[in-house]
Amino acid sequence: MVVHGPEPFDSGETAALMERIRPSCVLVAGVMAQTAAEESGIPCECPGSAPSVVLREAGRDAFLLNHAKSPESGRIFGEIIAGRLGSKAGLVQVEFSENKVLCWNMGSRVLAAELADTTGFEVEFLSAGNPEPTQERMIRGCIPGEAVMVDGIVIGTATSEMVVLMSRDGRLCPVSGLDPKAHGFEKLHRRGPVDAGQAWCKSGSLRRRGPKQKTERINEGRILVVDHCGCDLYRRLGPGVCGVLSIGDDTTAVCTHICAHLGIPVFGITDGDADGVVGMTCNQGSVIVEVLEGRDDDLGMEIAAGIDGEVLWDNWAASTLSAIQERVRVVYMDGSQTLC
Repeated sequence: MVVHGPEPFDSGETAALMERIRPSCVLVAGVMAQTAAEESGIPCECPGSAPSVVLREAGRDAFLLNHAKSPESGRIFGEIIAGRLGSKAGLVQVEFSENKVLCWNMGSRVLAAELADTTGFEVEFLSAGNPEPTQERMIRGCIPGEAVMVDGIVIGTATSEMVVLMSRDGRLCPVSGLDPKAHGFEKLHRRGPVDAGQAWCKSGSLRRRGPKQKTERINEGRILVVDHCGCDLYRRLGPGVCGVLSIGDDTTAVCTHICAHLGIPVFGITDGDADGVVGMTCNQGSVIVEVLEGRDDDLGMEIAAGIDGEVLWDNWAASTLSAIQERVRVVYMDGSQTLC
């Protein structure tokens, strides 16, 4: 069973389905899905790969469990995954947003029937074509007003149900359906060329439910710097991390959310342009500041340049705040908050 996204864990659907079908293993796809899976206590494997990669490596007996924000979004997501798997591989998708088992292309009809019998859902047979190489990327199923992300970075706000992007020499450009965020595109391109066909694109919130918080934490160790891509956090976390320096509003929100149940404090540098992709949940020892002039990038990298070796987090956080206190406004510290 390959579970995509946090909703199946948060709603109890993963646990309920496991009781009925007893899968040989549960694989997790998605950053916030890993957070929700860890909080649920359900034994899972988290490969850290895209859903299509996880499904392909899991083999023909695997199926996808998903709960999209709407039935339309669920089908769009399934069509994309099935297309990437190829028409001969097929896909069986249990979609809780419309209580259906969607059997794509050459997906196992036997498996689909078994899952339908177990869940009481209706089976529907669908087809998805292999994606053609293109310089254009369409993000469908958007809700006007919600944030649009590419590879974990917010690039703007949707103005229609479909956002169209164009790739030119490794750079994405907005075509339609998007109120672009120039700083977001700048951060995206700073990381290198973008493949329009393979980039991870999403609209809306990353997780609706707040994380469980862990009170125990390590005060001594190394500091991990996360610059404008909180979705990279799991891949880079390792033993000995006592805290995270996060640069960017949405990055800080994602980092505090993920770190909450791990017991890791965050020192967040923001400039007040958050898009609300996930709620901010601050652990004890966390400090969130907003720059008074300039951008969070500049101050964040200035602080990052001074990090050297292992530190005592509480001492480092206090001395760092003291050094920049004339240039920032404190948003959160020691349980006192104004924006979190």
